[in-house]
Amino acid sequence: MMPLQVIAIFDIGKTNKKFFLFDEHMNEIKQEYNKIPLTEDEDGFECDDLDALTNWIKSTIDGICKSPDYKLKGINFSTYGASFVHIGEDGRPLTPLYNYLKEIPNEIIDEFYRSYPAEKNNLETASPSLGMLNSGLQLYWLKKNKPEIFEKIRYSLHFPQYLSYLFTGKAVSEPTSIGCHTRLWDFEKGEYHQWVKQEGIDGILPEIVPTGKSFVSQLCGHDVQVGVGIHDSSSALASYLVRIKEPFLLISTGTWSISLNPFTQDPLTQEELQDDCLNFLSIEGNPVKASRFFMGYEFNYQIDRINKHFNKPDKYYKSLAADQSILGQIKEGKAKCTFYPKHIAATPLVQSLFEGNEWKPEEFGSYEEAYHHLIWGVTLLQVASLKLAQGSSEISKVFIDGGFVHNEVFMDLLQHYLSGYELEFSDFPLGSAYGAALVLEQKSKVEVK
Repeated sequence: MMPLQVIAIFDIGKTNKKFFLFDEHMNEIKQEYNKIPLTEDEDGFECDDLDALTNWIKSTIDGICKSPDYKLKGINFSTYGASFVHIGEDGRPLTPLYNYLKEIPNEIIDEFYRSYPAEKNNLETASPSLGMLNSGLQLYWLKKNKPEIFEKIRYSLHFPQYLSYLFTGKAVSEPTSIGCHTRLWDFEKGEYHQWVKQEGIDGILPEIVPTGKSFVSQLCGHDVQVGVGIHDSSSALASYLVRIKEPFLLISTGTWSISLNPFTQDPLTQEELQDDCLNFLSIEGNPVKASRFFMGYEFNYQIDRINKHFNKPDKYYKSLAADQSILGQIKEGKAKCTFYPKHIAATPLVQSLFEGNEWKPEEFGSYEEAYHHLIWGVTLLQVASLKLAQGSSEISKVFIDGGFVHNEVFMDLLQHYLSGYELEFSDFPLGSAYGAALVLEQKSKVEVK
């Protein structure tokens, strides 16, 4: 029996590290989920263990190479953004994979904005002020706070491109990683922002190649196409842009929920930036209006509080069906929303949706009621986030994918609040992985504009 030709995709999220195999017809034939214990950086702040992650990826590919069932045709990578791996002249990492939740000291942020005023810089880079989540500021922080390390950097590679580099030895950048709230890109000029050049940071950023670029590497004893990687939210969007021709909005749920609108020319406003609305770059290098909030992270925090109070196991909520009596009270306006997020920034949008400053699950009489009210709060955030990304565009087709499409209460409430939209829930929890596979398969020739 001839071995099956396969494409291997590593989809690296903050919570789950996932591996998929697709056949030549883009059918998923294998998946593996892995949780890798966190480590700490030199300041004791939690971060992903880059060595352990690298070892898992390499050993997984080695296993595919040794299997008589498969012939490896290609590899690509979809990862979370806002993260750099800084490599020296020897090609090895110089620092841990810093967590994008790590705080940059206020004095460094203040110094940056004295040189590059926030209001102007935010608009030009289409990036709200997000600290380390503006990964360009990580480079500025390294230059100012750890100059002895900064001076040793040969290249700073966005996370997806570093994983590709492990197999190709090619140091490159690509549009979707550059464009995900990095503060590096001038969206009007279509090039690195002037501050990047003024600080000499452009010298450690490798050449920009198309997202569909791949390199041939000798793996498993034969030539294998290795993609340059892609930012995960942009990868989820790519899987739709390749297949769907009519205008649409996409809600990609997970640790972050990101509402994406690739069909608008509306310029970002200061008010939208304050509400965590920004621009991404698509695989073609075009602006994509995006609104996001820390959905999965917030949910995990709050469900843990509910579980502990009602003495239930971690995944108990997955056994619950939607309770129509509770949902009826919500939809008919007979219940009061007391939700207030803990780990989502108190933007003007959040403050307009919720009252108070703390949510107390212990005030509910049952686990079921507390759980439904948690999902209610998350849904209200989702609806507002979607409409922020929609802007003035008259688009009614909405795709929703990712882990929350399996949440019956969330889907029920979303349909209620978006009754005028055509919603399509995709039972396809590997949207970003599929997008990375599609991009590699098509070998797109698009360039950054």
